[in-house]
Amino acid sequence: MQHLKLLANDNRGLNELENGTGLVGWNEVTQGSILPSFEGDATNIAHLKSEERTYSGYNSYTATVASWRVLKPVYNRDICIDCQNCWVWCPDSSILSRDKQMLGIDYDHCKGCSVCVEVCPTNPKSLIMFSEQTLLEDALTQWPEKKKKEDK
Repeated sequence: MQHLKLLANDNRGLNELENGTGLVGWNEVTQGSILPSFEGDATNIAHLKSEERTYSGYNSYTATVASWRVLKPVYNRDICIDCQNCWVWCPDSSILSRDKQMLGIDYDHCKGCSVCVEVCPTNPKSLIMFSEQTLLEDALTQWPEKKKKEDK
């Protein structure tokens, strides 16, 4: 399995979002407050890939929700057909894709909802949920075989 280095800057996933100990809730923020998403001038930022942008400490890009997850999706490149269903349906933009090719999963932002697994059309699925503690290499060795069609 290849190791991907698609991190924008060293603060990617640095902050952990918790259940609110000492933090201000969404309904306690002063009206009219502005929390900038990017450091410095953001002119033409839309033309940069996400890993090329300089995010501020207030942006969810710099925060991780990995501790919320109990199950994680594991991706098998050998089975994937690059249909992009997982990328389209992921509610957290945690599927890493470039030029219509699946590259992996952003585990800093994946909450383990399993939507990607549900929309995967391959047989067997190219994304399967495993326990958070399962090593990726171990998960790949446990991949199921292709299911044969049943005669009616």
